[in-house]
Amino acid sequence: MHYTLDVETVVSADHESVWRTWTDMERFPEWDPREEETRLDAPFGVGATGWSKQKGTSRSPIRISAVEPGALWQVETPLPGGKLVIDHRVDDAGDGRVRLSKRYVAYGPVSLAFRAYYGRRIRREMPASFAALVAESRRRAGE
Repeated sequence: MHYTLDVETVVSADHESVWRTWTDMERFPEWDPREEETRLDAPFGVGATGWSKQKGTSRSPIRISAVEPGALWQVETPLPGGKLVIDHRVDDAGDGRVRLSKRYVAYGPVSLAFRAYYGRRIRREMPASFAALVAESRRRAGE
């Protein structure tokens, strides 16, 4: 049993700056309105573990399970009887634009609750997170 949720947007932004910003996980709370705390116990890369806490949720353990430099990074977190896998993608869309996308796949019996509650919340909140990511990447590029 699983549930998949895809959210994406296409924006005018520098691919490399967006990638650097989005993979600087510990600084998420500085710019992402959804994030309260994020910590990694090792440098960003496959196998790094830590935890994340989004506003209105409890702290969750995380593990980076895949990285394709400049294109994709994936994080996993356990759920009761399953897990949540989140892909973060940055793809060139041409003409100085990039496609930002996140795919959430909830496995196990909690996938029903994820769909009913978190799916709606993610769809509602991700446009602001994507906009904040672009703004922060632009700010950093200007530094």
